[in-house]
Amino acid sequence: MRPSLSSVVVAVLTMVLAACSIPGTQTSSTGQAGPVDGVWRTDGYGWVIAVNGGHAQTFDTTELSCLPNNTADQLGQAAPDGTVQFGNKGVAVETLRRTADGHGLLRLLGTAADIDLLPLPALPDACTKTVPNDPLTVFDVFWATFKENYNSTVRKNIDWNAVRDKYRPMVTASTSPKELYKILVEMIKPLDDAHAYLEGPGGDSYAGKRAGTRDEDEVSRKDATTAVDQHLSQDLGVTNIQNFANNKISYADLPGGRGYLRLTAFESYGGDQNVFVDNSAILAKALDAIFTPARIKAWHELIVDVSFNTGGDDELGLQLASRLTNTAYLAYSKKARNDPNDPSRYGRLRPVTVTPFDGPRYTGPVRLLISDLTVSAGETFTEAMLARTPAPSLVGMNTQGVFADDMQRKLPNGWTFTLGNEDYIAANGHNYEDVGIPPTIPMPVFSTDQISQHSDPALDAP
Repeated sequence: MRPSLSSVVVAVLTMVLAACSIPGTQTSSTGQAGPVDGVWRTDGYGWVIAVNGGHAQTFDTTELSCLPNNTADQLGQAAPDGTVQFGNKGVAVETLRRTADGHGLLRLLGTAADIDLLPLPALPDACTKTVPNDPLTVFDVFWATFKENYNSTVRKNIDWNAVRDKYRPMVTASTSPKELYKILVEMIKPLDDAHAYLEGPGGDSYAGKRAGTRDEDEVSRKDATTAVDQHLSQDLGVTNIQNFANNKISYADLPGGRGYLRLTAFESYGGDQNVFVDNSAILAKALDAIFTPARIKAWHELIVDVSFNTGGDDELGLQLASRLTNTAYLAYSKKARNDPNDPSRYGRLRPVTVTPFDGPRYTGPVRLLISDLTVSAGETFTEAMLARTPAPSLVGMNTQGVFADDMQRKLPNGWTFTLGNEDYIAANGHNYEDVGIPPTIPMPVFSTDQISQHSDPALDAP
């Protein structure tokens, strides 16, 4: 269970509230205003960011509430274009930049596109007030966050007002945390959405999944990778499987001039903080060891296996895709819901590009292994590969169907939850949210028999 807001957070909040008023008028500890000082509202996402004196405080807002969430400190001086890095313990997690028109841009490092910032004259009044953490308020904030941000109520034909009418009468001032948690879970179960996640009391947690698909409860990462490795060594005669990045990345040379590259996540590659800048450096080192000039010259085909990939940072998928092309191309575009009262309205479409890596690259045939266990950033990487030339063959099963960045929120009682608020549009114009990217060569993946017999027809397909 996550703790409730502590006195430390309240103290930080008090400091920020005292400092923030009108953008451009605040001063830092040196007596001069910073380049991004002020109060900002994101276009969509429901965030307000107050920046003053080298500190940034993010608030989660709804029409009912404003709750402090993340804090970050400025790292170094502004870049020549005015971009300022913010982070924790000296590691950058986001950047802010004021644009020529007085607006701004926010980039959460590891995501694939900027978020528009609109200046506010002062911190909203709601952000200066304590939000009660009673069961009814917790319910209302949870419901309102989905109502104002969720990307699929229209797509899934869900009447979110009817959801409130059904479940709110079940909540009273005396509802226990366990009971409230069960009610909130029942609300989001019908969404069948792997990005609809709730972490409640006593370490209890719930994450959805598309109907008819599997998750790590049905197929474990260890069982899946062990079965593949046994197939490589016992059936294909592989003598050296190289592992990198906390065993999240593996490589093997296969018979017949084929390479096999497996990534089971685009995160948690090493270190204690699991931040993008560290993961990116670890990924780059692994790819340097794999994509050698001699090996690239020898490959007749590269098999990239993301059939069990639990997601992570989109930028890491783009980093891999950059090793697989000689020309820049549109990977996909993304947009976020930006009208709290109209679930069909979105902000501007932001294109995302794959840019060739400045070093050894492979541009020959690629076989991409996918399944319902290909999730989130595993799917955006797959989507980025669709527009590659030559296009890869996709072998396996439909991916999970959740593309948006996890929008992470806190509730007044300290619980955390996530939801998706963005749509990703492939270069071919398709939106694969809720259905997943289909294979070009359908084939079962990680069935019980395949795991027990360490067989892998997707890998062996001609």
